[in-house]
Amino acid sequence: MSQPVTHTSLSYTVSEHLPIAIYQCDTAGNIISYNKAAAKLWGGVPDKNVRYTGAKSILKPNGELLPNNEHPIARAISTGLPVEGEEIVLVRADDTSVNVLAYCVPVFEGDILTGAVNTLIDITEQRSGERKQRLLAAIIQNSEDAIVSKTLDGTITTWNKGAQELFGYTEEEMLGRPITTVIPVERLNEETSIINKISLGEKVEHFVTYRLHKSGEEIPVSLAISPIKDIEGNIVGASKIARDITKQLEAENVLQRYAENLEVLNNVGRIISENLDVQEILQKVTDATTTLTGAAFGAFFYNKEDEKGESYQLYTLTGAPREAFDKLGMPRNTAVFSHTFGGLGVVRVDDITKDERYGRNHPHKGMPDGHLPVVSYLAVPVISKSGEVIGGLFLGHPKPGRFTKEHENLVVGVASQASIALDNAKLYEEIQKLNSKKDEFIGLASHELKTPMTSLNGYLQIIDRSLDENDRNKSFIKKALTQINKLSDLISDLLDVSKIEAGLLPLNYINFDLAQMVDEVVELMQHSTKSHRIVICANESELSISADKQRLEQVIINLLSNAIKYSPDADHVNVTVSSDTEKAVVEIQDFGIGINKEQQKRIFSRFYRVDDVASHISGLGIGLYISNEIINRHNGKLSVSSTAGKGSVFRVEVPLNS
Repeated sequence: MSQPVTHTSLSYTVSEHLPIAIYQCDTAGNIISYNKAAAKLWGGVPDKNVRYTGAKSILKPNGELLPNNEHPIARAISTGLPVEGEEIVLVRADDTSVNVLAYCVPVFEGDILTGAVNTLIDITEQRSGERKQRLLAAIIQNSEDAIVSKTLDGTITTWNKGAQELFGYTEEEMLGRPITTVIPVERLNEETSIINKISLGEKVEHFVTYRLHKSGEEIPVSLAISPIKDIEGNIVGASKIARDITKQLEAENVLQRYAENLEVLNNVGRIISENLDVQEILQKVTDATTTLTGAAFGAFFYNKEDEKGESYQLYTLTGAPREAFDKLGMPRNTAVFSHTFGGLGVVRVDDITKDERYGRNHPHKGMPDGHLPVVSYLAVPVISKSGEVIGGLFLGHPKPGRFTKEHENLVVGVASQASIALDNAKLYEEIQKLNSKKDEFIGLASHELKTPMTSLNGYLQIIDRSLDENDRNKSFIKKALTQINKLSDLISDLLDVSKIEAGLLPLNYINFDLAQMVDEVVELMQHSTKSHRIVICANESELSISADKQRLEQVIINLLSNAIKYSPDADHVNVTVSSDTEKAVVEIQDFGIGINKEQQKRIFSRFYRVDDVASHISGLGIGLYISNEIINRHNGKLSVSSTAGKGSVFRVEVPLNS
């Protein structure tokens, strides 16, 4: 215990240069001397009106105001006994505070108490560090993340509640055990790599891996590991923060699955909306729903019943060979299937083998030998707009509980799209049948008309030859013959259309000079027209090709006739003959009404006419269709470039002889 000071005052020389705060008070608590360290600790020189301290106020460690009579100096003066190492808090004039330990010693002159000396030791930094440590310890202990520390040899030294929650082991179970306790065997090399980096002072951040729960289950975690250093800066261990990312991975998987499903839905929607082939539509739908649900098997059965209502037709299959059904026959009107083919709704069962509707049918009484191992079962009817059950989508998996409500909704959505596409395909098939009948009628009618037209032409020619040149009826006969020839050309075109549609248009290939043939056609056409000059420009003296000469003449005549017919206000047509690498090229240019870009895409279609600008000009709209087919059959190309109101250029390309 410190002894009372017996001298009257502190030695100025000694106290002034001490690094710790020292000051002296009289018996009334007035400060009679202090050193620089005390003034610095108080934050300034003491106020004469404040007793026992030079600070603004004194607080207890718990933050309560300390009464003057409880000040360590007041107690030392009142008792005559020293006060050693009592903690108080000084509040400075600027309202900052410091934690100090007070050592008060009473001062005597002989037997008379004259005051006390107080020594203050600043422990603010120490208390701050302790508070931080307590706060940090509380944060670590209550963190939801697993926070673990270990030595460089992997021995666990701390284990918080988060680690207990994540891994299932208590702190008592894990302290002193190796960290490899929670690392899967196949991932032990990760720990070696981590320790090597920590030993070099490196951090490991956001390392995604798997760790073991006490139950043996693997948990996906994200690790952040930092080195632990001692007071001298030496690396002595590592702190590890492990965060369970199961929910994060599940969310990412859901998003990934959603994106993949959306892509599949978009693709199947686009494909079936653009397609009119029933087989292809149903195969895409079956493939898509099998993918979307993760089914092992998928099939579409048409609702085709026999007179007993017991037969369905397999149309498409995914995930299994068709032979799997060929050996067993088609499904019948059983309790399991009737719900779907009756259009009563969706059937989704986690285990169809345990369903009350299953296994009641003769002769199998369950799953037949060789049948696909279906346990999880999902069946969705495909219903047309009219309410007719077109068929059903059936999906299966050998494991139970594989299909969810989400899967059901996806398949129902695809089935509704498929029903619309199938309705459209059915309409298209009906149109195709009608179109086929129309083509058949045109072919028969054209063929039947050909005979009387030939007879009429012959009779008119006989009459024409029997009339005198001055007979006024002769001009009418010639006009009739002209009209008969036009009708004959139209009938020939219709016959050509029928042959093209049937794939029976004959071609007789011979070698000839295309440039010479064009000259001959131009000369012939020039004799028959008085309204236009046909100007020919041949850049090649000879263009040898192998083709059906008569059919190519037909094309050139048709294009020249159109050029003259659709440029009524012009007086000439240009024809250019040239070659382009391996092709012979004929271009026919007019200066007439022209064709807009939208119509240019359709003018080679059968029976299409540009009616908005050429409604007053006669024609069936089949000349360009026939010409295009003839050129295509020659492995050539017929194209057009045109500007409305300024004319058109039709370009014919056919291969040259090698």
